[in-house]
Amino acid sequence: MKFSTVSAVAGFTFMAMLDCAVARQAPQRTPPQEHALNIPASEMKWQRIFPEFGERSAEIAILHSDPITGATRLMIRVPKDSHVPLHWHSANETHTIVSGVFVMECEGRRQALPAGSFNYIPSKMKHQAWTTPEEGALLFITVDGPWDVNWVNGPPKASDLMGGVRP
Repeated sequence: MKFSTVSAVAGFTFMAMLDCAVARQAPQRTPPQEHALNIPASEMKWQRIFPEFGERSAEIAILHSDPITGATRLMIRVPKDSHVPLHWHSANETHTIVSGVFVMECEGRRQALPAGSFNYIPSKMKHQAWTTPEEGALLFITVDGPWDVNWVNGPPKASDLMGGVRP
């Protein structure tokens, strides 16, 4: 199944800058798993979400997508000093911060989430995020339906992705 982008809109992601990568990278579709799936970090297939932005782009690795529901598990690496512009997803989304600090803003509240933290965002809730000027963040993200990113103010420009915040 291919990703769908409901409208031209931010993300890993950053998880929030994913429109271009989602359009380019379909999840690995496999029959229902009868066996465990192990992917060593060295074998994850990373792609820049916005290749045209070079090192300013976050990177995404799709780990697994359910062939029936489209539920997706992925990792996003967000560079230091980055902003993930305001966006929303069609499915519920969770973030687990693996490393770094990820600053999330939902419902008018901004909170710094250090490594080991968890965040849940209901479907269609607008949110944005930042990394700090000192370090990037690695995120494990799940969505309980097909993965999409809908940018509130249109697809981001390179300048929209710059500007981390201090926690």
